[in-house]
Amino acid sequence: MRMPSGFVLPKMSVAFRLGMALLTVSPLLLGPALASKAAAFELFGIRLFGKDDEPNDVIDPVSYTIALTTGNADRALTKSLRRTSLLLADEETPVSGDLGLVIKAKDDRDRLLATLYENARYGAIVTVLVDGRNIDSLPPNPTFDRSRPIPVAITVETGPVFALGDVTLEGDAARLDPAEFDLTPGGAAGSLTILKAAAQIADTLKAEGRPLAELTKREVVADHDTNTVDVTIAVEAGPVAPLGNVTVKGARQVNAEFIERYSRLRPGQPYSPEQLRKAGERLRTLGVFSSVTINEPEALAPDGSWPLAITVSEGKHRYFGFGASYSSIDGGGIEGYWGHRNLFGNAESLKLEGAVRGLGEISDVSNLSDLDYSAGITFIKPGAFFPSATLEASIKASTLDSEHYDAASITGKVALAYELSDIDTVSGGVSLTYDSIEDAFGDNEYLTFGVPLGYTRDTRNNKLNPTEGYLASISTTPSYEINGRTVFASIEGSASGYLGLGAEDRIVLAGKLSAGSLFGGSGLASIPATRRFFAGGGGSVRGYAYQAISPYNDAGDATGGRSYATASFEVRMQVTETIGIVPFLDVGSVSRNNVPDFSDLRMGAGVGLRYMTPFGPLRLDVAVPLQRYDDGSRYGIYAGIGQSF
Repeated sequence: MRMPSGFVLPKMSVAFRLGMALLTVSPLLLGPALASKAAAFELFGIRLFGKDDEPNDVIDPVSYTIALTTGNADRALTKSLRRTSLLLADEETPVSGDLGLVIKAKDDRDRLLATLYENARYGAIVTVLVDGRNIDSLPPNPTFDRSRPIPVAITVETGPVFALGDVTLEGDAARLDPAEFDLTPGGAAGSLTILKAAAQIADTLKAEGRPLAELTKREVVADHDTNTVDVTIAVEAGPVAPLGNVTVKGARQVNAEFIERYSRLRPGQPYSPEQLRKAGERLRTLGVFSSVTINEPEALAPDGSWPLAITVSEGKHRYFGFGASYSSIDGGGIEGYWGHRNLFGNAESLKLEGAVRGLGEISDVSNLSDLDYSAGITFIKPGAFFPSATLEASIKASTLDSEHYDAASITGKVALAYELSDIDTVSGGVSLTYDSIEDAFGDNEYLTFGVPLGYTRDTRNNKLNPTEGYLASISTTPSYEINGRTVFASIEGSASGYLGLGAEDRIVLAGKLSAGSLFGGSGLASIPATRRFFAGGGGSVRGYAYQAISPYNDAGDATGGRSYATASFEVRMQVTETIGIVPFLDVGSVSRNNVPDFSDLRMGAGVGLRYMTPFGPLRLDVAVPLQRYDDGSRYGIYAGIGQSF
């Protein structure tokens, strides 16, 4: 609820920031002549724009033209076929020799046929002509007229769509129902559907604790008279076997005993492929390993168990970084951090960080106290007390000079999170906070003891760019303000959900609801401003300034509220493989009462740009307030890594 408004660059690696800086200054340093020749920009090997003008080192280069005709294929199938063709994708790049062109053409035919089979077009015919000759009639070492680019013509006859005919499961799979794997007579018969079903059938038997389960037969017979395909799948499951000894290889500075314990793989447990996958993900999440592999044997041990070997490769344990940010409302900022990922040998992490914000908003050095400062140290111990528990302890100090209140705070916190399951986590802890605040109620000091408690359920398929699942959380913090002897408590909850549309989730509907209430206290003045509710900015209602949405007193000062409710709706549309467009609408209200009364409902709307990268989408959002406050912000620009929620 308290994220700053305006254009704010996210925390990024040093290389990213330096790369962006060089991109900005290079035309100035190198001059217009050299800058005008810059045709491409890459980041971590990812081309962000432009084409590579470097010459290709191709032996005996041969240029060609390509014409792909898809006949009566519909728009979606035509698009898939054109995306499949490497000849089309690489048309500007010469191939190596005449034979190299023929090899590439034959490979294209195989790729196009595979795409047609994926779409259940088993009667399709793909004809490829190179320089007017069918590639099947060419000699072993063909030669072509190179006085011009060699023409390549591909004609696709899609044929009819086939449906599933008879479906037979044999061996240990005979007792399973094919319909549970989307294999129903008359149903979709695409090759990927059949391949996926066969893999799922084998995995289902493996999930029964049978590590030797193996697909022994996968037969697909097309009947061109009835336009159906008959499918036969057989699996030999083998015996049920428990896990055997778990060994660790490759550990150097991280204790092997900790790795085995934290994996939660125990001798005697039932074999489960899903449990092995989760163990690998769990170890990778620690951040201390550059790679984690769980190796399975080819046969059972003499005692009938299934031994495992966890092989790890450790990465660098120490790290540091620095960067800068800028907000059109709050000015610029600089930040830095240093960390250690394996402090005592059991993947304990320690991070020291500090930041200065508000640069550019002060007129001279005598006003340095108007800057916002923050510093903190955080210690995290995974596997504390129990393999499923994580201990976190932190001390953080900050100053905030905002439009609505000024605060200097120091907070110490100790909390323990426990994973009830792979999607459910509970947490609890204690905190002590000192606040010195100047706000609408004057100058006040607070010393607050809190007991934060929380529960989270996370079923998202991707943390940075989810296309399905949901994230729900609820938290409460019973508190006692010692100076004023005030008892109060906050309760907050949020839920976000995601629904992908289409086979490739090219459109994702995303929504988020959040609400909170404050109870207790003799009045708002008895509760620190840092614990009251405000809205507005990148974390709630985009388009409004940071904390602008709030109840106001007669003097026009924001007081914060006892309750809030916000909602966000986005339509995430994938335009190309790397570019996405996201129209969105945010709604929010902050009330004086314990329950939101929506007497001051504010809405912001806008559109965002997404650039997809391997480490998540880069986000740029522009929003405007639909009911602007007097002298309030007219727009907000927000940047970050990952989706907005």
